[in-house]
Amino acid sequence: MISTNNRALLDMPIKDFIISSEKVAHVQSGNNAEHALLVLTKTGYSSIPVLDVKYRLKGLLSTKMITESILGLERIEYDRLADIRVDEVMNQEVVYLKITDTFQRALDLVINHAFLCVVDEEGTFVGIMTRRIILKQLKKYIYQHNA
Repeated sequence: MISTNNRALLDMPIKDFIISSEKVAHVQSGNNAEHALLVLTKTGYSSIPVLDVKYRLKGLLSTKMITESILGLERIEYDRLADIRVDEVMNQEVVYLKITDTFQRALDLVINHAFLCVVDEEGTFVGIMTRRIILKQLKKYIYQHNA
């Protein structure tokens, strides 16, 4: 049985813990793979959100997805990067949070993801919630309530 104190944490809205979209590297679905690889490399992120022109979440893209798209039989075909569009290689099956979701929902989902994209009611990308943020909040909460 979950205590009242623990229930308060789990029922908290996630909106206060989100890293704002303005601070999150992303690419647009129409960008080419060369641009996307540059963004991924410069930021050092393993994957980034893919947005459409109205900033709606369309997928996630990783360096691995791009690399696999240019693997030839004999060599890596770097010259193909400019001709491959992000939306051709991105993962469209994205697990995401809604801005109205609770901390418990984020906790349940982040077990298998380093970060989760967060969208508003219209599907517009508003930011991300990272595993790091969730773990920091849990640690803070546990130390405050067990002191």
